[in-house]
This record gives sequence, structure tokens and C-alpha cells, in this order.
Amino acid sequence: MRETDVAAREAWIIDTARTPRGIGKQGKGALAHLHPQHLGATVLKALEARNNLNTAEVDDVIWGTSSQKGKQASCLGRMSLLLAGWNTAASGVTLDRFCGSGITSVNLAAASIMSGMEDCVVAGGTEMMSYTATQGGGLLDAGNMSLRDLHPQWHQGICADLIATLEGISREDVDGLAYQSQQRAKVAIEENRFAKSVVPVYNEDGTLALDHEEFPRPQTTLEGLSQLPAVFENFMGMPVDETGETFDQLVKRAYPDVKINHVHHAGNSSGVVDGSAAILLASPEYAKAQGWTPRAKIRAMANAAGSPQLMLNEPVPAAKKVLKKAGMALNDIDLFEVNEAFSVVAFKFIRDLGLDPAQVNVNGGAMALGHPIAATGSVLIGTMLDELERQDKATGLVTMCAAGGMAPAIIIERV
Repeated sequence: MRETDVAAREAWIIDTARTPRGIGKQGKGALAHLHPQHLGATVLKALEARNNLNTAEVDDVIWGTSSQKGKQASCLGRMSLLLAGWNTAASGVTLDRFCGSGITSVNLAAASIMSGMEDCVVAGGTEMMSYTATQGGGLLDAGNMSLRDLHPQWHQGICADLIATLEGISREDVDGLAYQSQQRAKVAIEENRFAKSVVPVYNEDGTLALDHEEFPRPQTTLEGLSQLPAVFENFMGMPVDETGETFDQLVKRAYPDVKINHVHHAGNSSGVVDGSAAILLASPEYAKAQGWTPRAKIRAMANAAGSPQLMLNEPVPAAKKVLKKAGMALNDIDLFEVNEAFSVVAFKFIRDLGLDPAQVNVNGGAMALGHPIAATGSVLIGTMLDELERQDKATGLVTMCAAGGMAPAIIIERV
């Protein structure tokens, strides 16, 4: 292939599939008893069946999983495709960019196709938060005191409240957006807008485990949200580890004079859920040979990074960067998806970019539907594509914050 051909090569999205999101709590969630590989295999089987996919010709399966320990260890991408019964010639790799993993897996898949090195790649992610919650955790520095001295990093919920304080974003602001998310999700579910991508999950004995979104609370009211106590204020006096240093002391290393106004709670933070998603991408040449009709192409991809203390702030820079890569302006984008890790993230994204709220997260977001960490980015890309088709619109931008102060972004365009 000539260099000019490679440079001009497109990556097409052929299909998307995802599980419904189950409540991420042992003994309560409908998916919590299943193995993480089972969820991954479910969406991979769906892509194979729906597209008559020859799995021996899949160049790679690029998978996101953030908590790679215990049942989620051992290269979940490869193990899931094996469990799905795919040809053993299909390779797999598993990555971790925290919450951004599910966008990054798609971006890397697209890049490998656009470079001319691969022709058919599946990307996605899995996170069983009901399982990872039982495994414990720690600070992002993993106990490295040298890194902590350079870049103290605290709980993301505390970060959300700190950003709200620094940016003058009120409790009413974040509650209002959370209520809107629930209302939009309610309409989306009532109108069956997720049906194209969602595939049911079955137990190993063949009985149905879950075929609908389990997390939403459509009965939510603004008054009810206003009465929920802020959660992360309770963290401030807790020791972060055996050193005895508290979260309050850790924050004061970087912001000694800031008094945090705590505004986030369970109702305006992302929901803890289990889920998996997969996206089938191909080169135009390979897709045509299979008789596939593309649904979209990748216009541009980008990554942004900044302060690890204000780790939720990078979706705005990421959006600006990916627009520049695409040679596009904000008004060239029809719809936006930004992950609602915490309400302040989406509120600041809309405010700072001057967006029409009617263009952003039109079917609700993670506050209503849940956030299966490394799967969410792939879920959002699929949701974006379904909605562009429903509204007969062309372009969508998807981005999300990731721990450590990062954000991947992608622009897709229907073809």
C-alpha cells in the first residue's frame, strides 16, 4: 500500500453492542454473580452473530478494564474472546486508562486500521464494579511517597467538590443537572432508544439475567436530590493509608487556603454498575469484501492531560484538541456525550464550551444510567451513534475524564 493510501485510509464503525447496566452491588445487581469474562463474551458473541463475523480474521481485540486484578486480571480481552468461542487466531490485549479506557480502546483500534497495519479490529471494555468493590483499593500513587510529594492525588469525589468550589458551581447547579439526567434517561428508556445496541445477558444455564437498564431512578425529584447529604465531606478526616495522613491534609498540600464547599452525593455522582460494550471496526476494503454497510467513520481522536489534582477537568481541553485535529469547530458537531462521572464535570463542560444543553447527553448520562468504568467510553460511542441515526444527524463528539488528570476524545461521523 502506498504511503498516500495509508494516510487517506478511513476506519469505519460497522456495529456496536453492549449489555444493559446492572446495579453494581453483590446480592442486589442482576449481573453481580457472573464472571467479568462472561459479560465480555456476551457482547463479542453478539457482534459475531449480527455481522456474520469470521473471527479468524479479527486482527485484534483491544479491551479496556481498569481494575485488573482477581477475576478481571489475565488479559480480559483475550479471555473473553476465548470464552465467546472465537477462533484462537484472534488476538487480544487489555489496557487501563481508568475511566477513559473504553474510548482509548476504540481510538487505538481506529489508529491501527487508519495506519494500514490492520483491517478488522474489535474494541470495547468490561467493568464489574460489584466485584471490584470487594477487592479494596488505595490512592492513585499506589503508596509511592516520592510521587505523592510531587503530585498529591486524592479521592475523585473530593476532587469534584474542590472543582465546584474553585469554579463557583453550586449545589443547585449540580442537582439540577442530575435531575435532568434522570428525566432524559426516563424518556430514552420509555421510547426504547437503546434497543439497537443493547443485548440481553443470560446466565450460564440459559435463563435470562438482565435485558434492561437496572440502575435508573425515574422517580427522582429535585426536592429529593436537595435533601441528600453531601458525601465526600465525610472523607476529609479519614486517613488515606497507614501513614495517618488524612484526605484533608493531603488536599492542603496543594490547596492550603481553600475551604471546600461539598456539593456531591449519590444522586449527582455516577452510578456504580456492571457492564460491557464492544464496537466492530474495519477498513473500507475489508468491510466491502464482507458486504458490510458502515454506520460511521472516525473523524479524529485525541488525548489531553493536565493537573492530577484537578483530575476531572480535561474533557474541555480534549474536546478542543480533537476538534482541531479534525479541522472542525464546535458548531460542526451535532451531538456531544461527556461522561457524568460527577455532575460538575458535565456542568463545566457545557458552561466552558458555551454549548446548548439540548445537544449534550440527550439520553441521560452516568448519574442516571451508571458508569461501568472501563466500559463506559465504548457504551457512549455506541449510544452516540444510535442517537445520531435516530435524529438523522451527522457528527458526534465523545469525551470523558480519567483519573490522573486525563481525557480521551473521539469524533465520529455517519456515512
